[in-house]
Amino acid sequence: MRARNYLKYIADEIHSTVFATIDREGRPGTCAIDIMDYDENSLYFLTAKGKNFYDRLKANENIAFTAIKGKDTLSCVAVSVQGKVKEIGSDRLPELFRKNPYMEKIYPDVRLRSILTVFQIYEGTGEWFDLSKLPIERDGFSFGDAQTKENGYFVTDKCIGCKLCYSKCPQKCIDITQKPVVIEQRHCLHCGNCFEVCPVRAIERRY
Repeated sequence: MRARNYLKYIADEIHSTVFATIDREGRPGTCAIDIMDYDENSLYFLTAKGKNFYDRLKANENIAFTAIKGKDTLSCVAVSVQGKVKEIGSDRLPELFRKNPYMEKIYPDVRLRSILTVFQIYEGTGEWFDLSKLPIERDGFSFGDAQTKENGYFVTDKCIGCKLCYSKCPQKCIDITQKPVVIEQRHCLHCGNCFEVCPVRAIERRY
């Protein structure tokens, strides 16, 4: 899927996320935050200026969040994002309230909304992880000026074709019809079994 489709899914289908932020003393904190809108290269949310969450956002523009949809582990889709935020002020508030009418119950008086401000996640990388399928499916994406980084386990030319990695793979997502064998990245759990068991250290981990 294109990045925009993932951003749309986060905002429209999952909506509620758990954010991780860092304060001025380098201490991490988490906060439940609703993603209220998206566009081609951004996500948008709001918060009140009096919150500790606001202070952490102003202290460090780097954020991460995870959003999960599903009734249990084996039926869930999880999307994780790491990115950067900036405060864009109140101009977008009316639009966010229109698209998220439940906010009217939290801030029913327009005069009380002056404490609110909007933040834009203007760039980031993300990972889609679908446990409802067998084998599992994962995908990486990026938006804004961020670039998707290749991560996980990859087989090098040192491979001797012993197929021991396949025998230890929980998802059986290693193509052993060729040499070197190939890990099918879209189905890989990143568990590291193949890396640990390879007798010639032909598998490398990329971060």
